[in-house]
Amino acid sequence: SKAKRNAGDLAKQFGNEAFLAAEHTAEGIAANTLPEGRLFDVASMVSKYRLGKIDKQETTCGFCAVGCRFEMWGKDGDSLGVVPVDDPDTAPANNFSTCVKGKFGHEFANSKKRVTEPMVRNDDGEFEAVEWDEALDYVADRLSAIQDEHGIDALGCLASSKGSNEEAYLVQKFARQVLGTKNIDNCARLCHSSTVAALQQTVGYGAMTNRINEDIGEADAYLISGSNTTESHPVLATRIKQNVRDGADLVVFDPRKVGIAEHADQYTRTNPGYDVAWLNGLMRYIIEHDLQDTEFIERNTKNFDDLKEKVQAFTPEKVEELAGVSPDELASAAETLAEADTVVFGWAMGMTQQSHGTENLLAMADLALLLGQLGKPGAGLSPFRGQNNVQGGGGDMGTLPGSLPGYQDPADDEVGEKFAEAWGERPPEEPGLKVPEMLAEAHEGNLRGMYVVGENPALSEPDIQHAAEALEDLEFLVVQDIFMTETAEYADVILPAATSPEKHGTFTNTERRVQRVRPTADPPGEARQDWEITQALANRLGYDWDYDHPREVMDEINSLAPIYGGVTYERLESGEEHGLQWPCWDEDHPGTPYLYDYEEGNFNHDDGLARFVPADGGHPGEVPDEEFPLTLTSGRVLYHWHTGQITRRVEGLMSHVGESFVEIHPDTAEQLGVADGEYVRVESRRGSIVVKAQVTDRVGPGTLFIPMHFAAGAVNKLTGETFDPTAGIPEYKVSSVRLEPLGPETDEAVLRTPDAGAGSVAGDD
Repeated sequence: SKAKRNAGDLAKQFGNEAFLAAEHTAEGIAANTLPEGRLFDVASMVSKYRLGKIDKQETTCGFCAVGCRFEMWGKDGDSLGVVPVDDPDTAPANNFSTCVKGKFGHEFANSKKRVTEPMVRNDDGEFEAVEWDEALDYVADRLSAIQDEHGIDALGCLASSKGSNEEAYLVQKFARQVLGTKNIDNCARLCHSSTVAALQQTVGYGAMTNRINEDIGEADAYLISGSNTTESHPVLATRIKQNVRDGADLVVFDPRKVGIAEHADQYTRTNPGYDVAWLNGLMRYIIEHDLQDTEFIERNTKNFDDLKEKVQAFTPEKVEELAGVSPDELASAAETLAEADTVVFGWAMGMTQQSHGTENLLAMADLALLLGQLGKPGAGLSPFRGQNNVQGGGGDMGTLPGSLPGYQDPADDEVGEKFAEAWGERPPEEPGLKVPEMLAEAHEGNLRGMYVVGENPALSEPDIQHAAEALEDLEFLVVQDIFMTETAEYADVILPAATSPEKHGTFTNTERRVQRVRPTADPPGEARQDWEITQALANRLGYDWDYDHPREVMDEINSLAPIYGGVTYERLESGEEHGLQWPCWDEDHPGTPYLYDYEEGNFNHDDGLARFVPADGGHPGEVPDEEFPLTLTSGRVLYHWHTGQITRRVEGLMSHVGESFVEIHPDTAEQLGVADGEYVRVESRRGSIVVKAQVTDRVGPGTLFIPMHFAAGAVNKLTGETFDPTAGIPEYKVSSVRLEPLGPETDEAVLRTPDAGAGSVAGDD
């Protein structure tokens, strides 16, 4: 009621635009999906820009992969903010709801720190602004010279999971067609590559099998592990919490008592790095007590006997020894999941970023198959993807070293001939280098040049000291981005790009839903949309790309990638389609809410059957010892996003979490003499950082947590280069460290200051 009164007050003060926005806000507050403070944002926006026309476009959020839809408001070339869409049906993932970053995190687009003109490093090592023609000619000449001297695979390209599908498609086409190199990858390598590897082996597609609102929002039970859902995917977490409040069961297994665990019927703290043990233990209990879905297994799967044999070794006693899960907790979770009519299995990088992350997700998929929780409403395997377009740009578009668009095999002759006909030449057949392998080869002098679009390996790679050396060793580095990132500091050329409020295109969210992105602002200065830059480079190198709009790129995508065969701008803009979930085979196909069918299976294997692929237990690449007795894990916080280049430039977000920190259990803090709020040094075999201590029981004794978003106190100075042998994903989640208290006042705090340009915040603007 207060919100309704405020809507009327806003109407009197600021006019109908404020009234309409506030009406939406009032409805959102009534539905418990928007905080009341949202009204003040609307009032501020309309008050400041009440004169003249406001440009409003329905678009898709550029933060996480939930794919929230809202109206973006802009005026005079600047992004102003967001309001809920008129019709919640046009926002299938979020309805009226948006998270704090989606509401208030767009200030970065107007930052004075934006890169606004091409820059080339001169003979004195300084960057100087140049015209586009000069920059593009220089890049083309240098890339050609490297290939002439060292061969086509002396170059590598990194595509962005933050850009659009169309832009990612063109980067991989640029690598394979224009440069002829097989070395193309993206940051999905560092987050969910183990998810893709495991799900492709078991059920066929490396993606979420179900929907967000209708299934994650309405399941009878959940098993969530390795996902800090309330902070990493807040809107999705809201749906889960609402459903739990209405009676659904929530089981959470995690080393850290994350926010979603506060709402759980059962929270079980696990030992970091031993997830296969408790997952196999759950399956052993279910089989031993005949709780599995036998009819589903017999109808839709193969290799069940192999699974039964593998899990026999994971007795309750063994599980407790390895994973720290008691027999009672194991039995309780198994019975809860087995008795539920529908179960959603949710996870994020806590499960994937391990030296045996693929094994973790094989076990998770095996558990879902064992219980028959696929292909029906309210059930499914639900990886919670991180970046806004990591599903589309990070996988679907073929920005992977062994996969063409639509997850097609480049070694398949029929596929190769199809692309050869479209492109004029066949793409390389052999898989190329993964991201960490590119940097390793750069360090060895074998990879001489890189074209990096919207990625920041100088901060995102494990052991960033080693990554920095590799970037320094490159003969030539081109970075295409919106800010002077930590990676751009090593570049020879910087090309100024546009961000999502400034571009046309599509994103594909974590439920495989392709949705439109529309601009309400212009790129600042001389900055251009990424697809325009990549096209200009291709043409400088002798090709005749002539796309006039991303819709033409999508037309090419749907002609080559069967799972996108029916995705067109006409359908996405018709008002009848609220996004299309792939596979969408042709223009008459409605899209696919469920990848598989409970009765008929239809798993993405030649025989239509899912495979049980038994998971081997393992131990982390590093285990605590006398020298480094503590276990470090890392992750995200609500107010920041990935390497922080965007959110560290938003004053409101920085006011909540303005610097890095380390969580330490009270018992561990007492043993080490650490007081809450004082600075400590955390050290591993790779390096050390200084951060502020937070004494809390969110972590267990002997375990530390540090967020991943900060250049100052960068956690990846501590993480190591241990990789999953199947997916090549680094083991960010388990490192051995030691901790030293520095006292309430210390000169060591200067170590928290990043290199120039690397950690600027909104206040610097």
